[in-house]
Amino acid sequence: MANPKIEENVPLAPFTTFGIGGPADLLTKPQSKQELVEAVRWVQAEGLEWFVLGAGANILVGDKGFRGLVIKNEAAHCEIDGTALTAESGITIEQLIARTVPKGLSGFEHYVEIPSTLGGAMWQNLHFLSYPHKQTRFIEEIVEGATILSGDEEKTVDKGYFKFGYDTSALHQNDDVVLDVTMQLSKRTVSKLEEVLAKNAEWRHAKHPPNAVKMSAGSIFQKIKDVGAGRLIDQAGLKGYRVGGAEVSPKHANYILNVDQATAVDVRKLIAEVQAKVKAETAHELQPEISFVGEF
Repeated sequence: MANPKIEENVPLAPFTTFGIGGPADLLTKPQSKQELVEAVRWVQAEGLEWFVLGAGANILVGDKGFRGLVIKNEAAHCEIDGTALTAESGITIEQLIARTVPKGLSGFEHYVEIPSTLGGAMWQNLHFLSYPHKQTRFIEEIVEGATILSGDEEKTVDKGYFKFGYDTSALHQNDDVVLDVTMQLSKRTVSKLEEVLAKNAEWRHAKHPPNAVKMSAGSIFQKIKDVGAGRLIDQAGLKGYRVGGAEVSPKHANYILNVDQATAVDVRKLIAEVQAKVKAETAHELQPEISFVGEF
């Protein structure tokens, strides 16, 4: 078994969209799915804690960092055959848009400006209320199957294996690592795809905080059926509320922004205070949809 190339004591803040997080004891950056497999097998053999990091959204890394190996997935090979696409899990949605839209292939234009790798998209069943903003489009719609590492075994699985739901998949309940994904796209004119891209980007800019991708982890709380988490926070009068360098966005209350060198402790405290205030004001219990990683 080949040993991965490993860096020591690497700050994780630059690898997250929040810009928050202490050092990882160890970090490796696999460039192919084979290197990804080797990294996971190595860390399993060593008996260390580990996790796979994609684009760094939807997570809050503790100020004390991570004791173990962080696998920063940069495996990004992609092959297109007609309308079929197979891509390694470290490729970003931005890269997939760039590869498919000029070819008149529809499927990824719904997710413009969403910071995610393909692996992260599978984990969370990436979705967006795409133009004309009447239907939420989920990544599962185009997934055919995938190659995964489950334990020590590489295997091919179909879409049903992932048990996709809203903001969730079977990957939340196991340690499977997605290596590559096969998807079925559809033909559409390049001009129409570019229109959808532009309209989706315009909608995001109108609804979401400016520079949210560089200041936040995305939506903080899970959607409550028929009730928007952001609306509840707004009703509780918490837009603009701050703890340390962390602030509830004045524009979209389900975003917490790192406005002034916020720490993970600032964010955790702000989350707790928002939960308590919303429960007291509305009786609804907000549940975080982001992951908390490392030592706080």
